[in-house]
Amino acid sequence: MQEHLDELGRLVDTAGGEIVGTLTQQIATASAATLIGEGKVEELAKLAFDTKATLVVFDEELSPAQGQGVEEAIRVRVMDRAEIILDIFATRARSHEAKLQVELAQLQYLLPRLTRMWTHLSRTRGGIGLSGPGETQLETDRRLIRAKITVLRDKLRDVSRHRETIRSGRSVMLGAALVGYTNAGKSSILRGLSGEHDIFVEDRLFATLDTLTREVDLGENLRVRLSDTVGFIRKLPHHLVASFRATLEEAGEADLLLHVVDASHPEWEDQMDTVRLVLEELGLEEKPVQVVFNKLDSLAEPDAFAAWAHERYPDAIFTTTMRTDGLQSLKSALRWRAEAIRPVVRVLLNPADGKRLGQLHRIGDVLNQGLEDGMLVVSVRLEPWRAEQLRREGVTVNPGE
Repeated sequence: MQEHLDELGRLVDTAGGEIVGTLTQQIATASAATLIGEGKVEELAKLAFDTKATLVVFDEELSPAQGQGVEEAIRVRVMDRAEIILDIFATRARSHEAKLQVELAQLQYLLPRLTRMWTHLSRTRGGIGLSGPGETQLETDRRLIRAKITVLRDKLRDVSRHRETIRSGRSVMLGAALVGYTNAGKSSILRGLSGEHDIFVEDRLFATLDTLTREVDLGENLRVRLSDTVGFIRKLPHHLVASFRATLEEAGEADLLLHVVDASHPEWEDQMDTVRLVLEELGLEEKPVQVVFNKLDSLAEPDAFAAWAHERYPDAIFTTTMRTDGLQSLKSALRWRAEAIRPVVRVLLNPADGKRLGQLHRIGDVLNQGLEDGMLVVSVRLEPWRAEQLRREGVTVNPGE
């Protein structure tokens, strides 16, 4: 419970607010009118008055009726966890795509809550003119929001098609996506592997909203296309997940998901479960997943943790971005994956067959070539299906040495 409240506090801090008091209640059955019990509502009203609070934030998502009920009782603006997250995303969206996604999520959240928004307005104007024209305006607003939602969805579909066009023109190489709970260190890993120090890293929730993709040199003439994605969080608003599907398509197209876990966080197991649930919601549960325990430098006994975690996750990788060699195990694992997806083969060609040699340079990664017994022998990294296609065309393709 306390860990959940601490996380909510970090969300409020990220949104620019300051915590002046907390209140908890364990309830067997939620009140349809106010979520919490009548006595607790009175206690909340007193706490808000005593602390001069201008905003009350619930960790649970409130229905439109519950939000309105609590506001009318305590006379203070009320937001829930989902609304705070949407507000953070709105302030941190930088790209055109992210702004479209956040606006769509906000409108979908707002639509069923318009009546509550008009309640705020009626207090401001004293209720004058809202019983008749107000209802008409409310319906007008609903129509306008529904129309805007349709427009935004169309624009995001265009973004998705544009991404597909870009992907279709990429060279074939291993694709991996960094996924994980917010603030697990995904951006730091991308910066460490790529060597690009201009990649934004911040010790705050949701530092990254837009998918960032970089080609990373793994050595031995191997590269990986690595994508950083928006962090997940407990009770991530479903509207937001739906809106960010276009951004998360990079994860859907990846050959491998790198599930980055903050090993220093006391609730890392719950955070892993949250990430799994979001991946299921996105239809990515069948993707190959590599667990990466990060931030080992923050542990008092990193070796003991690694030994214990290895028993539960035998294939897990342990990393830290605070040491120069802290990402070598991850780099080695990615190199092994890259070799598996594009093994080296030896292709035998007629030395005069320049057309076929040019084809190999286009579809593969030529490592070296030379003459042997009157034949041009080309060592090249190729996907297995391409090698098989060449064999069907009568080309001699042997396993690489």
